[in-house]
Amino acid sequence: MPHNAPVRNPLDLSMGRFKEIETRSWKTNFTGRVAVHASKGFPKWAREFAEAERALGRIPARLPFGAIIGFVTIIGMRMTDDLAPQITAIEKLYGDYSPGRWGWMLCDAEPFPDNRIIPCRGSLGLWNVPAELGLRE
Repeated sequence: MPHNAPVRNPLDLSMGRFKEIETRSWKTNFTGRVAVHASKGFPKWAREFAEAERALGRIPARLPFGAIIGFVTIIGMRMTDDLAPQITAIEKLYGDYSPGRWGWMLCDAEPFPDNRIIPCRGSLGLWNVPAELGLRE
């Protein structure tokens, strides 16, 4: 598993359930399978969003932080300007579709079973999963 895509809670747990697009300010030419890393940071906007989503039953009470939580496949990139008129309300809720951003098109999301996580220090951008973790898809 060469790459890892960091995401900020609670968005990481929603991949595959409500979210098929990860929005970013930057694009990548990488396509393929990546590990999903739940960032250690939990800013105020994310805490508030998590509280609302918990109340609706869309995310669990406990969220993992600073860990790899599963896999997803990046299949392409599209400008958010093009995506915004075509996506569902819930997909829009789970991303930043401001003009000039990128939508990373995702498929085959696979969270680890039984709330399993692999603690791991993260980094910005796509990064290589440390070999010592022995992570294989």
